[in-house]
Amino acid sequence: MKSHSRISLVVAASLTVLGGASAPALADNASAASVPTSGAEWFRAGRSAVEANKLVNRELNTRRAKNVILFVGDGMGVSTVTAARILDGQQRGVDGEWNRLSFENFSDLALSVTASANQQTSDSAPTATAMVAGIKTNDGAISVDQSITRGEFCAEVTRAKKVKTIMERAEARGMSTGVVSTARITHATPAVNYAHISNRDWEADSSIDRDLGATVLPSGCTKVKDIAAQLVDFSVGNGLEVALGGGRPYFEPNTKADPEYPTRMGRRTDGRDLTAEWAAKPRAAYVWNKAQFDAVDPRRTKRLLGLFEPSHVKYEADRANDTAGEPSVADMTRKAIEMLQNNPKGFYLMVEGGRIDHAHHAGNAYRALTDTIALAEAVKVAREMTDDKDTLIIVTADHSHTMSIAGYPSRGNPILGKTDAGLDLLAKDSLGLPYTTLGYLNGPAGWTGNGSRREFDPVTEFVTAEIPFSGERPDLTDVDTTNPNYLQESAIPTAGAETHAGEEVAIYANGPRSYLVRGTLEQNAIYHVMANALGL
Repeated sequence: MKSHSRISLVVAASLTVLGGASAPALADNASAASVPTSGAEWFRAGRSAVEANKLVNRELNTRRAKNVILFVGDGMGVSTVTAARILDGQQRGVDGEWNRLSFENFSDLALSVTASANQQTSDSAPTATAMVAGIKTNDGAISVDQSITRGEFCAEVTRAKKVKTIMERAEARGMSTGVVSTARITHATPAVNYAHISNRDWEADSSIDRDLGATVLPSGCTKVKDIAAQLVDFSVGNGLEVALGGGRPYFEPNTKADPEYPTRMGRRTDGRDLTAEWAAKPRAAYVWNKAQFDAVDPRRTKRLLGLFEPSHVKYEADRANDTAGEPSVADMTRKAIEMLQNNPKGFYLMVEGGRIDHAHHAGNAYRALTDTIALAEAVKVAREMTDDKDTLIIVTADHSHTMSIAGYPSRGNPILGKTDAGLDLLAKDSLGLPYTTLGYLNGPAGWTGNGSRREFDPVTEFVTAEIPFSGERPDLTDVDTTNPNYLQESAIPTAGAETHAGEEVAIYANGPRSYLVRGTLEQNAIYHVMANALGL
């Protein structure tokens, strides 16, 4: 711990003065022993938290930041944070409701309005663009303004519509930059840092050609570069230093077999092997498995590209089963910071927990929550490796999901379990059937008219099996709803994935100028907080 140990000392001092139970507000994790057990203890704990905040807020950090780290939990709405906090505590054998994830102990908090320029409920492209470029744009757009047409092929038009990102500004200043994701590194959220394109789906050149078809480009129009090519060709400053995530085939030619899955081929039709081009740069390394990743010396390696799966990396719950091995999001964060810290001018880093979103789309709360817990561990690592005096850390989400926490379960009831009614009884619906605490407004686990439902297959990562039932809802009495593959029910069955939700998400901030994160902010204000802290 570095300068943020001051906060812990302030909390300890305030509790000593008050003589009460410990407050959860700024401790790294609340413990079962600290849970109040009487009205007097609850009263003292609440007062202690307020007194601690009064002491901390007397010393606002008005310094300029040397470094900025932006953590994005893709789809990590408030209900996801709450449920993950409870699950984390329950898995560790402590009071889950009293528990706090690492970033919940940050000093400043606000709400983020996630509506895009053209949608009430947005996708990740415009929401991530808002955070890194300071504007609102349309769904599907990657760091271009809202006047562009989705599907604009011309590089010249795209160039005229592009908006400068925080990564580009940092590179122009001479800072080091990086992006880490558990999704494909060409996916929308990481891509907004280094790419400018009208369609988030154009991750490889073959994707553009597929959509372009027989269309003849007009005079003076050249085809826009795909997202993977824009990453490797990124040339602002001296180019980004670290890119870690998934998506190997988007970087490799269609004549090259995948090193981990030999029957899969690359997606590129332009003949470029972008992994080889990256590795040819001075003091650069390309890795695709954990052994190679672990062998990278951050003192000797100037640039690192790591692509650990053909598509997204494994869910945290399944990562240990990967044959070639994959680093965790905390591992990737640690390596990135070790490399970026070598620059005395500072660094900018985005870390995305991308698979939180994917598990929610499948209606699989278990994997959404365990990936949220994994992201919280990465935040903890980042804070331990940096100093509150010079590093601004922001943790937020691009949008929410339709998962809710409902019923009246007892404190300590398994968050993935069925809602209880006390005295070892299950709560029942109007049909006399038990139900789970977590559920989705819509999604693939809706109970359909033909009397069947879908389940999650962790191997194929598809929602597959059809299981018959009788009645309007299934009888969950003997169903293990805590099973990692269980899909929480949805009120509205969808033919495909569960959808995003449109309510505000939280912004947690700590470090220089973090006090600017307060109130209800439009999402694009996050960029302006980072830019202000860096003095851009």
